[in-house]
Amino acid sequence: MSRKIIAKFFLFVILATTVAVFFSACTGLSSNGGNRPAESHYLAPKIVGTIKSKDIEESSGVAASRCQANVLWTHNDSGDDAYIFAINTAGDNLGTWRVPNAENNDWEDIAAFKDSSGKCFIYIGDIGDNKGKRPEHAFYRVNEPTVKAEDADSNRKHPLATENAVIVKFKYPDYGQDAETLMVHPKTADIYVVTKRVTGPAGVYCLRHPKFDGSVLQLEKVIDLSVPAVPNGFVTGGDISPDGRHVAICDYTQAYEWALPEGDQSFDDIWKQEPDTIDLGKREHGEAISYSIDGMSLFATSEHKNSPVIEVKRKQ
Repeated sequence: MSRKIIAKFFLFVILATTVAVFFSACTGLSSNGGNRPAESHYLAPKIVGTIKSKDIEESSGVAASRCQANVLWTHNDSGDDAYIFAINTAGDNLGTWRVPNAENNDWEDIAAFKDSSGKCFIYIGDIGDNKGKRPEHAFYRVNEPTVKAEDADSNRKHPLATENAVIVKFKYPDYGQDAETLMVHPKTADIYVVTKRVTGPAGVYCLRHPKFDGSVLQLEKVIDLSVPAVPNGFVTGGDISPDGRHVAICDYTQAYEWALPEGDQSFDDIWKQEPDTIDLGKREHGEAISYSIDGMSLFATSEHKNSPVIEVKRKQ
């Protein structure tokens, strides 16, 4: 979401969240039906770095590489060209790549994927649609660049280049929607999009066994999804854990994690569970979240220059 659109919603979100917190404090009830808030499975958030690249103005999505340790991929929101940036968890610049055969209409999220042969890819979601009027949306898939020490000298004026992007165009089965959450299942390669709504729950949509043949594909509606917040569908980013058994979705204030029950093999059963609320600390316009390469941490960034890199570690 662009900064102008954020400004229109930001006051509403703050007021609505304040009401929700006040109501929760007054009732003393939690989503698990008890008299105390459910205990989080995560430790307190810590700032582990600061994004130092001047070219990263709005970190709208973040994805931890599944092939390279301590490499996070991010991108700017709409208004930038088709660039992806590599940083480490300390926020140091590792390189800037232009993505040929791609256009940044409204890039909102990014996901990392490793296939069964060990090859790694980056998926970029051109899925933003503030007015809900785009007839088609798109994903881009590129082979993940191997980051070398000398790549840190690149920038938007002198970028490196990825291989040509492959595009997947899609549409919704019901109506055009705004979305900021793109996720790729690590086992099936199914692509999930979670829409963003100011009123009502978000929608979870899936593209199963996507074909990269240039045709316009139709997403499948999976479920309506509510987070334990007000607004309950105003979600801004997400990721599926490397083992495929957890999903983390964030809004401006915090994150929520769903876990697949032990022994359950149907991934879409995960949406029927009660989520764990995760404190992500102080963020400005937080729209990006990713599992670490080992799935034991979550990383989050924000849409402003010199954003903090926040890590939340899972309890052992």
